[in-house]
This record gives sequence, structure tokens and C-alpha cells, in this order.
Amino acid sequence: MTHLLFRVTGPLDGLSTSDEAVLFDRGTSSNDVVRSRTAEIIARVRARGDAALIEMAHELDGVSLETIEVDRADSRAALRALEPGLRRALERAAANIATAHRAWLPTATEVETEPGIIVGRRPDPLGRVGVYAPGGRAAYPSSVLMGAIPARVAGVREIVLCSPPHRAASGLLSPVVLAAAELAGVDRIFAIGGAGAIAAMAYGTAAIPRVDRIVGPGNAYVAEAKAQIAGVVAIDAPAGPSELLVIADGSATADGIAREMLAQAEHDPLASVVLLADGEATARRIAASVSRLLPGCPRADIIEQSFAARGALLWQTRPGNEQAVDLAERYAPEHLLLAITAPERLLPALRNAGTIFLGTASSVTFGDYITGANHVLPTGGAARSYSGLSTLDFFRWTTYQRVEPAAAIRLADDVRRLAEAEGLYAHAAAGGSWATGASS
Repeated sequence: MTHLLFRVTGPLDGLSTSDEAVLFDRGTSSNDVVRSRTAEIIARVRARGDAALIEMAHELDGVSLETIEVDRADSRAALRALEPGLRRALERAAANIATAHRAWLPTATEVETEPGIIVGRRPDPLGRVGVYAPGGRAAYPSSVLMGAIPARVAGVREIVLCSPPHRAASGLLSPVVLAAAELAGVDRIFAIGGAGAIAAMAYGTAAIPRVDRIVGPGNAYVAEAKAQIAGVVAIDAPAGPSELLVIADGSATADGIAREMLAQAEHDPLASVVLLADGEATARRIAASVSRLLPGCPRADIIEQSFAARGALLWQTRPGNEQAVDLAERYAPEHLLLAITAPERLLPALRNAGTIFLGTASSVTFGDYITGANHVLPTGGAARSYSGLSTLDFFRWTTYQRVEPAAAIRLADDVRRLAEAEGLYAHAAAGGSWATGASS
């Protein structure tokens, strides 16, 4: 009875209203307890700064900190001491991230809209950005690379990293996170996590400087903190538990697709993993593989909770790709895997996804770590309006314009008419003064 693993099972066009709600209601809004607790943490950091952060590190992380900043000598030592094979893997990931994001650098543009009227737009790197990397029970060096390297490629002057301290590391970050920070060129590192770290980077404390943008994934409290300070400092995108939508046909290997589903489900009990197969036989074949492979997963309990809460085993009832494209566009997943023959044919029709993987060899885990694309992606359907993290997130744009005197004379009468129509007579006078051929 493998279908019992999944919250929703059946033909796509047979989904009930309640089934659709399970699949599509994946918003990142938190509950009242998380919202109020986060607001308290932010207020506490604003009022008491570093003292509040040190207190919360003891209360929430179980560590006693004398200082919240990590000495750069510690990150350099962590990189030197890193196991050679792991260091090579991190260096390979870092190089690929830099290569991809360097190709996506924006360029300045300038246009002459009419003779003598020049309008330009120039990308300027942000001065200082904050990167958040989850931690505590686990270490996420990949999140350090994904946040810091695009910022460095963009030309950001200072990169600040916050991540929870590890009890096993005597209040420092885990060695692999410190090593990743050194590889990524992080300027300052702070052993502070959770909503408090977000508040500190947004408002600044005596130790932690205020930043111009905060990026990086985190738990419910981190996501809520980013939402609450979004009016103070820019953030990357709303983010929640991991998501995967797999579109598979008979050409896909059942075990391969099963492993992709298990990999994303192991992130979080609230992760969303959905399979849309080209028919019931394909769906059942993949489900059987999931059921067989699941007991061998160290995080099987988390995977089972994820499938039971937000998992779906669906199949199409009509030939062709119309149903698949429609579901993908409405579902707007963080990760979309096209495990089908000639996946490139569907690519032009698909826009609402954090990132799209073409073909069964394009494992989502490769994108999580090493292809060079970013794994900081919108979730909860936000891919309809947000993009994955890139160098574009580390620029602001300066617009400039120049009007030559002869062009000003030509513009004056129309500007005067438009300004008077809006009742802005000082505007009319300022622009209309050029009608006589000179501004006085």
C-alpha cells in the first residue's frame, strides 16, 4: 500500500478542493506564536544590542559567548585543517558559483529617447550585505557559498556572515562553515543565529554593522524576522521548507526519481514533494521504489512526516504535456525536475519555478551544491513573482538623465501642459520657462 505514504494520491483532474488546498497552500506566513516571539526578539536586540544576543545564545543555543565575532584567524585555520577531499569539493562548488554568477552580472545602459535627451541606468554594488547560514544542529557550508560568492562577484565592499554557534565547537561556528566563509571571501563572521541575527544585521549593534541587504535561508523564526524587517532593509525572497515537483514519464528510472523525492523530503517535515507521472502505472512504479528505499534513509522519520503532510502521488489522464505545464505554472515550485524525454521542449512554456532541472541526470542535489546555480530560491508559490538569488540581488540601480538646451526648448510647452493638468503650477513654471529659449 505504497500510496498511503502520501497525503494526496490519484489522477490530477480528480483532485478535490481539500486536496488542492494541501498542495497549493504553502505560504511562508507563520503562526501567531512565531510572529509574536520574533517581534519580541527583534525588540530585545534593538533595545539591548550585543548583550541581548549573548543572552539569547545562552538561552537558545546553550553556549556561553565572551564575544560574538569570530576571529579571522579561526576561519583561516579551519580551511587549512579541512579534510582534503572536502576542501576540493568546496573549492569546486565555489569556482562554479563564481563562474555562473559572473556571467549574470548586469550592465549599464544609456539611451537617447529624443535628440538631446539622454537617459541612463547604472548598476552600483551594495556597500555591505549580510549572509545568514543556518546552523545549530547541522552545518550548511553550501549556504555560505551561495550567499557570499555572488555578493563578492558583484563587487560588494563588505560581506557579513551570521550563523548559530555550535556547542561542540565551543561557541564557534562549525569548522566546515568557517572554512566555507574563508573560501567565499567573507569579511566578518559572527556566531549568532536565529531571529536575533536578522535583527542585528538589520538595525546594527555595537559589534555587528547594519547591512544593506540580508540573504540566506533559515527556520521559521528567521523567515519571520526577515519578513518583519523587510521595510527596514532589503531581503532576498520569502522562503520556507524545501519543495520539489517532479514531472516524469516512462523513460525515467523509478529508483532515480524516488531518490530525488527522498532527498528533498529529508530537509523538513513540512517539505513539499509532488510527483506528476504520465500515467498511473508510472506513478505506482515510482511509489514502489520510494517505499523500498525509504527504510534505508537515516532521516526516514522526517521523510515520512513530509510525505504524510504535503506529499502527493499524481498522474495525468490525458496524453501530451498540457496538464503537466498547467500544474507546474500553478504550483510554482522551488525545484522543478523534468524527468521526461526531450525536456527542453517544455522549457519555453515554464516560467513559474525557482529553478528547473532538465532530464534525469540533472539531479536536484547537483543544483543544491555544485552546478554553480544558486540554491537560495523562492518557495510557497512565490516563484510566480520572485527569482532565485543571483548577482542582481547585490546591486541597486542609479538612473541619470541629461537634457541639452535645444531639447529643453522643445520639451517646455508639453511639460507645462502636463503639469498644469495636474495642478502643479510650480512644475509648469520650472519646465515652461524654457519655452522662451532660456531658463532664468
